[in-house]
Amino acid sequence: QVQLVESGGGLVQAGGSLRLSCAASGSIVSINAMGWYRQAPGKQRELVATITGSGSTNYADSAKGRFTISRDNAKFTVYLQMNSLKPEDTAVYYCTAELYTSDYVGDYWGQGTQVTVSS
Repeated sequence: QVQLVESGGGLVQAGGSLRLSCAASGSIVSINAMGWYRQAPGKQRELVATITGSGSTNYADSAKGRFTISRDNAKFTVYLQMNSLKPEDTAVYYCTAELYTSDYVGDYWGQGTQVTVSS
């Protein structure tokens, strides 16, 4: 049974920072790409940032210069450092991972963590 568990969300004032973490656990052989998406009320889920197994990163325009994605391969964990937060960053943030188990390869999602930025 594979699980992705996010943590680090919360309420922060505009201009503040938060660091999200997402740890994968279970019968994992290896993890390829990992990433963060977000979904604001009434909006579609959108990409925030991704990182490959070798560390190459990709960011949404809204995240460039403010957010940093990183990972710890030994811990099967991905992080999202968010600085200079804006009210429009308010959303539920989901992590995702393309991972390999002994009998399956596919995308897994966490349950989400709420980020609320007050003005």
